[in-house]
Amino acid sequence: ERGRFVWPGASKGKINLSATATFNPLPGDFNSNGYFTLGAAVSEVEVDMLTGEVTVLRSDLLYDCGNSLNPVVDMGQCEGGFMQGVGFYLAEEQIYSPDGTLQTDGTWEYKPPLACQVPLDFRVEFLKDSPFAAGVKGSKASGEPPLLMAYTVFGATRAAVSASRVERGKSSHFNMDVPAT
Repeated sequence: ERGRFVWPGASKGKINLSATATFNPLPGDFNSNGYFTLGAAVSEVEVDMLTGEVTVLRSDLLYDCGNSLNPVVDMGQCEGGFMQGVGFYLAEEQIYSPDGTLQTDGTWEYKPPLACQVPLDFRVEFLKDSPFAAGVKGSKASGEPPLLMAYTVFGATRAAVSASRVERGKSSHFNMDVPAT
């Protein structure tokens, strides 16, 4: 049901401390039962076609956090979420053995983003004059938008590879899975 938490309950004497919920707002339901956090982004990348190395030249993000309670914290959450997304889309491949054992369980095999992979020109701005009336002092939570805005890096990478293929007389269509390792 909409807006109702589902508690898995106790199992084998252990209490599961996780909670899940599903929220499906109805049109016009923004203020009564929840809200959306929104953002927009664009990224520019350079791809070495011989090695596959991707350099993020620039990323511009516009994020709606309502009236920020602490702009420094919200900025860190936005930048960190974006970089987490860059890792998700480009680097953090999880590989399992046939018996289900995780094989990429350390940084030798599992590659989270490094400081040198932060966009060379990284611009984050908060939407101005967008208070959220139902939020604490007009604020909104930092949520998924920064992470999902990192898709712009994946999309720019895919566009660069496609353009390179066309330059070489090949079809612009190709498969590029996530993560694009």
